[in-house]
Amino acid sequence: MRWLMWRAGVTVAVILVGSAYLAAVSAASSGWGAPYSCHVRGSGLFVLADPRCTLGAVNPAVTQANIDSTICMAGWSSGERPPESVTEPQKRLSLAAYGYYDGRSLGSYEFDHLISLELGGAADSPENLWPERDYPGVSPSSYYLNPKDHVEDDLNHLVCDGKMSLASAQHIIASNWVGWYRAHIGPTSTGKPTAAPAPTRASCTVSGSWSDTYHDFDVYVHSDQPDDKVTVTDSNGTSASYDTDSTGYADVYLDAPESASGEGVTATVGAARCSGTLAPG
Repeated sequence: MRWLMWRAGVTVAVILVGSAYLAAVSAASSGWGAPYSCHVRGSGLFVLADPRCTLGAVNPAVTQANIDSTICMAGWSSGERPPESVTEPQKRLSLAAYGYYDGRSLGSYEFDHLISLELGGAADSPENLWPERDYPGVSPSSYYLNPKDHVEDDLNHLVCDGKMSLASAQHIIASNWVGWYRAHIGPTSTGKPTAAPAPTRASCTVSGSWSDTYHDFDVYVHSDQPDDKVTVTDSNGTSASYDTDSTGYADVYLDAPESASGEGVTATVGAARCSGTLAPG
C-alpha cells in the first residue's frame, strides 16, 4: 500500500507493503496514537480531528488531470474502500487514541477518512482516519451519516464541475470543514431556536497550559460568542487563531516556548476580550 501524507500542501511518500502493512496498523505505536493522546476540537457533531494525530493523507493515484476517471466517476470510491475486517481493528485503536470522546459505543462513530475518498483521500493511512460522531440513531446504510458528509459531497461536486481545484477541496476538508459548513450550508448549532435574550456585554475567560507531549500551549477560551473567530496572543506577541464552536468554546494551539509559562495571554473573540495566564505543564 502506498499513500501520501498531506501537511500544509506538502506531501511525503510512505510505502507499506503486504504483511508489513498489516503488522504496522495492528499496534497503536504504528501511527494510531496512544490511548487518550488525541483530542477533537469543537462539540457535538461539529468537531475537528486533532491535527497532531490526523493531518490528512491523499491517494497519489488521484490527480487533477484524472478526476474524470477517478473521483468524478460514479461508484469509483466504493472500490477504494478497505474491507471491514481491516478497518474494524483500526477503528478501535483510533477510538482509544481519541479517548472515546463521545461515549464508548463503537456504532456511534463512523471511521471517517478526513480527506474523503471522493476527494482523493488515502484509503488506509493512519494519518487520514479518525472516529467521527454520527447523527444519533442514523442507519449505517444512510448516505449522510453526519454533517461532514454534506461538505464532502458539495466539495466533490464543485471539483467535478470545474468550479474548485482538487487541492483546494482537500485543504478545506482537512483543515476546517466546520468553517466551510458554517459559511456555505448552515449554522453549526443543533439546539432548538429560542427567543433572543436581552443584550448583554460580551464576555470570555482564557487560560493556557503547557503540553509536554506537543511542546506548545493549549489555550482554552470560554465565551458567549459562538461560531466566531478567536485570536489568542501572549505577552511576547506570539498569536494563533481558531473558531469558537456553537457554545462559544475554543481550544487554540499556541506555538510559544515553555519559557512563556507564567506570562499573560489575551483572547479576543467577537466583541469580547479577556486575559489570563499560561500555566506550566
